[in-house]
Amino acid sequence: MTDDTHACGMRVRREVLGDAHVDRAEAAKTPFTADFQSFITRYAWGEIWTRPGLDRRTRSVVTLTALLANRHWNEFEMHVRAAQRNGLTDDEIAEVILQSAVYCGVPVANHAFTLAARVLAETEQRDRP
Repeated sequence: MTDDTHACGMRVRREVLGDAHVDRAEAAKTPFTADFQSFITRYAWGEIWTRPGLDRRTRSVVTLTALLANRHWNEFEMHVRAAQRNGLTDDEIAEVILQSAVYCGVPVANHAFTLAARVLAETEQRDRP
């Protein structure tokens, strides 16, 4: 993968996750984690999130479901914020979680609702004048 893939990936990563998150991740990068951070930027954000087959809203739905199913809660919360940035409404995020309850289990969806509600409330509070 080229430097162009890295630059494109960084642009998309910032657009989806926000500058604050990416800046924190970059600041926390160490020689031990640098190759992994580069891999994420080039592969996930530069190769996959830029493919034309799905729009970002759909990619967010898929990502939320996968993270919920695998109980990756920190990433789930991060991608609730990303889903909002990608245009999903609070009601659509709730629908994703409700749909996931059928296939991933009620207890896991219950926990996802708790986490998503907290993230959405934080976002609402932050966005108030």
